[in-house]
Amino acid sequence: MKLFIAAVLAVTISFSVSAQTAPKTAGHGPSGRPASSASAPWLKLPPGVPPGHGLVKTAFSLRYQDLRIGTGPDAEPNKTYKVQYTGWLASDGHKFDSSFDHKRPIMGADGKPELDADGKPKMGNAEPLTFPQGFGRLIPGFDQGFTGMKVGGKRRLFIPWQLAYGARGRPDAIPPKADLIFDIELVDQSDLEMQMPMGHPGMPAHPSAGSAKPTDHATPPPTGAPANPGVPPPAGTPPPTAPPTAAPPAEKPQ
Repeated sequence: MKLFIAAVLAVTISFSVSAQTAPKTAGHGPSGRPASSASAPWLKLPPGVPPGHGLVKTAFSLRYQDLRIGTGPDAEPNKTYKVQYTGWLASDGHKFDSSFDHKRPIMGADGKPELDADGKPKMGNAEPLTFPQGFGRLIPGFDQGFTGMKVGGKRRLFIPWQLAYGARGRPDAIPPKADLIFDIELVDQSDLEMQMPMGHPGMPAHPSAGSAKPTDHATPPPTGAPANPGVPPPAGTPPPTAPPTAAPPAEKPQ
């Protein structure tokens, strides 16, 4: 019995000594606060790039929410897209434009608009916006917002002002530094009628539906927006396939 009690005491003393001499858990500094890593552990750098020190921050980003997953083909870059859209100001929810608000009169066999009982032109269905994706024809957040979608899908875009109309905004339409919200639907995609030069800055991205001039465009963000909004494209560049009054976010995406 004495031998059993002595063995238990020896084991107890051994555990006590181990607990007292165990090293402190790493990751806490002298003040008791968690120690911060010199560089973000999740930021993997390729070989040859020296590690940087300091916090990694995000200046701005395009966010999105898939409202409906499409069942058609994957959206491909540098295609002609047909889309329905509605745009709001993120600050107060004001709707500033929608493709559903743009309808054309129904034309008769004589080439004249058909009239209803009130003598007003009959209006057809809302026509989707048609534009060449990836050539800087639209604001960057809208142009890039279809990545990963399928035809038939519907998505909500949360576009920061840096990827929209910039610090200047659009006179009488978009305030300066305005974040935007767009609901977009990819109706269809097709090949471009004529191959455009890769990297071409494109036409003005922000024509308004009224009397806006090309020079009224927003300050181009550093993400590939048109760099020379007042300069026409070189010869051989196909014109926009949508009417000049249909352009995102001004009065309508073009």
